[in-house]
Amino acid sequence: MEERLEKQLSFALEIDKEKSILRQTHLSGHGRRENDAEHAWHMAIMAYLLREYANESVDITKVMIMCLIHDIVEIDAGDTYAYDEKMIETQKQREDSAKERIFSLLPEDQCKELTALFDEFEACETAEAKFAHAMDNLQPIMLNNSNNGGDWKEHGVSASKVYKRNETTKLGSDTLYSVIESIIQSNIQKGNLKDQ
Repeated sequence: MEERLEKQLSFALEIDKEKSILRQTHLSGHGRRENDAEHAWHMAIMAYLLREYANESVDITKVMIMCLIHDIVEIDAGDTYAYDEKMIETQKQREDSAKERIFSLLPEDQCKELTALFDEFEACETAEAKFAHAMDNLQPIMLNNSNNGGDWKEHGVSASKVYKRNETTKLGSDTLYSVIESIIQSNIQKGNLKDQ
């Protein structure tokens, strides 16, 4: 087999492990915990469907690829819960090491391409990265809302922490930030989020 194809297939098999990385968020309707691959797929579809609400014109293909690859690093680094301050302290270091190992399985040109897209997502400076971050924030909030705030209640998350986490959503979409704000307010009223 040609070396390039062998590397591509090796990477494709390696990222299958993303299906085993469980997140804190549960599937809608009080389902089981979702995995990273389901989260990424859901974000990518949402980005395509909701692209008209981006604050700026975006290359939607680029946004979708960012959505699909942004959590591949968690194969090595593990999932970092959005509200776990201790794990967040080491997140960048763990994810940078994982990024180097996992993307290096690819041929050099594709390694550089996906590494650059991952880094662009993390920097959250381009229109595409900002919109991809809006998806990364909206998707779990939608699921949590569908579960009557169960994940927030389980972890004792405050409304102020959810607002802080979603500051980047505003950068990508004012419209979708309004949706998130409405969900947060509704969950405060229901007692699912502590109003601190």
